[in-house]
Amino acid sequence: MVRQTTRLGVRQVDLADWRWLLGALRARFGTGSFGAGAAFVAAVGRLTDTVGHHPDVDLRAEHVQLVLRSHDVGGVTERDVRLAERISALASDQGLTPCPERVQVLELALDAPVSETVLPFWAAVLGGGEAGGDVVDPAGELPPLWFQATDSTAPDRQRFHLDVTVPPEAADRRIAAAVAAGGRVVDDGHAPAFVVLADPDGNKACVCTELGRG
Repeated sequence: MVRQTTRLGVRQVDLADWRWLLGALRARFGTGSFGAGAAFVAAVGRLTDTVGHHPDVDLRAEHVQLVLRSHDVGGVTERDVRLAERISALASDQGLTPCPERVQVLELALDAPVSETVLPFWAAVLGGGEAGGDVVDPAGELPPLWFQATDSTAPDRQRFHLDVTVPPEAADRRIAAAVAAGGRVVDDGHAPAFVVLADPDGNKACVCTELGRG
């Protein structure tokens, strides 16, 4: 039997309304109005207060986004899965529309020959802290910055690129849209974990999923 606090793997979780992105369960529900969203958030608050475990919530004019993760174990647990199911039931009862294909996470990546020499600078500039070799914003307002090792010291190399992590079912559409918009596929040898794309000027970005990682 899986304990409530046992850290799970991505393939151990199958939820209709939620997607596992970057070590957390994420959901988006269309509300149609700010008032409906606020009522849903209030109901989620009452529910989560009873179990002592809370999601991060982003309330917008016509949708609500939620993130569930057990910070005490640094990942997703059975506790998160059970709470996600109960939140989905609340959303259904209130007539909200699940939009799991719309969730996504943006990361910034910086190529650096020696990340330790530049990390303190970027932590200071971004007002963040170091976590696992990345720069993260404690308030969650800014995307995380991670450092990709490189042997290149060429002054004209591309130093920054974007990583966009999407649900697996959305990745092919996102890549096709980028190509249709004038981009090209640079490297798909690591798909479905990530596909490297470039814009017409050669600037690169990655479309990522949780599949095929680790």
